[in-house]
Amino acid sequence: MKPIDAATQFINEFFPDCQAAVLAGSVVRGEETPTSDLDIVVIQDGLTSAYRESHVEYGWPIEVFVHTQSSYKDFFRSDAERARPSLARMMSEGIVIVDSGILHRIKGEADELLRKGPEEWTDSVLQTKRYMLSDLLDDFIGTSDEAEALFIANAIAEAAHEFVLRTNGKWIGASKWIVRALRQYDVYFADRFLAAFQEFYKHGEREAVIQIVDEVLEPFGGRLFAGYSIGK
Repeated sequence: MKPIDAATQFINEFFPDCQAAVLAGSVVRGEETPTSDLDIVVIQDGLTSAYRESHVEYGWPIEVFVHTQSSYKDFFRSDAERARPSLARMMSEGIVIVDSGILHRIKGEADELLRKGPEEWTDSVLQTKRYMLSDLLDDFIGTSDEAEALFIANAIAEAAHEFVLRTNGKWIGASKWIVRALRQYDVYFADRFLAAFQEFYKHGEREAVIQIVDEVLEPFGGRLFAGYSIGK
């Protein structure tokens, strides 16, 4: 069954009285894989709280995110605070399945949040993030244990992606969305970033990772150790 047909039948069967529903995720963006599921956001009045639930129906794994007309606002807010606007992105890109007349407003709120971007880091947060990334890099350079280096590299990749995106006013990602967020920011930088870590994971070469982290830190004074203080 086609994604939109499966999603429509799912809503008709499980949420026939909902006020709104949209189909979002990889099938909407044309990025689906053989293991992709259907991401469906539902607005349903009368709930005591928002919830998420997994189903397998009509040949599809389905993830449904159920909200009230107030709970989605709390999730928009919390997602924005962590700079990962998952729900807002789903609402913005989602294909309408059901709409009682409220989706124009909700989609508008989602679009505005995405356009605005995350809040700028304070100087204190910036210096802490700079120090933590520098510390990870020192550990990466200093360790002779290849097993340790693998996990330090993982931490560096996540921290470096966060640093470069947040300092440029962009949303960050998690898991596969790290790559997508980097490409949305700058395809050329993303390619070099990924190549640096692939060089390490495949061949154990660390220099390209060191260079990319130094490049990220350089506009803000480079690596930070001496003089950093917190809580004094």
